[in-house]
Parts: sequence; structure tokens; C-alpha cells
Amino acid sequence: MKTAVIFWSGTGNTEAMAQAVADGAGAELFSVSEFKGSVSGYDRIAFGCPSMGDEILEESEFEPFFAEVEGELSGKKIALFGSYGWGDGEWMRNWVERAKTAGAEITNGEGLIVNYAPSDADLAECKALGESLIN
Repeated sequence: MKTAVIFWSGTGNTEAMAQAVADGAGAELFSVSEFKGSVSGYDRIAFGCPSMGDEILEESEFEPFFAEVEGELSGKKIALFGSYGWGDGEWMRNWVERAKTAGAEITNGEGLIVNYAPSDADLAECKALGESLIN
């Protein structure tokens, strides 16, 4: 089973989460700018992006990337995660709904969000998310 974790991080918070998810899943880890393959080549994928501005996905790199791969998610087991600094998680709820509409199976139901920098407990939850992605 081939697994990838693909993320965007501006402050390092979502990157730390991505590393923990990848550790738990035994997955290949890519920043969105480094990912050059096709998501169709992976059985399981975790996507990570923080909330930006008015509770949206990062617009210059991550949003265009996700919009491009959205059509390849039908039937795939995926996980969604990210950090935020304000709001109530609306961006994650919208992202989960969008992925479900694309036909993806979301392993972590509502997505995993962490307020600001992840604590040790948050990172343990991220690692568990990675483990659940491959089980």
C-alpha cells in the first residue's frame, strides 16, 4: 500500500503535524510544492493545510493543487488536517464536505485541527491519524 502526506505550511505548525501523520502512516512526506507525482499513484493520502484569512485553504499553492487533484479522490481513503489561529473550524468542515462530494472516504470524519502550534498530545493525535489511515 502506497501512502503520501501532502501539506502546505506557512509557520511550521502544519508541517509538524504532517511529519507526525507521516510517521504514523509510514508515508512519503511532501510539501505541496515538492509533490510532482500523481495522487492516483497512491492508495491512501493525507492532506494538510492551515486555515488562512477568512477560514479558507491557502490560496496560492494549496488550493490550486487540491482543485487539480479533487477529481482523482473518488474511492480513495484520505485524511485531512491543519492548524488554525482563529475561527471555529469552518474551513475544515467545508474542506471535508468538498472531499466527500469528490467521492473520498475521510478516515478522520471531521478532519483534525489544532489551534496554533501542536502540543505533544496534538502530535500524538496526528501520529494516530496516520496509523488510522493505513488500517
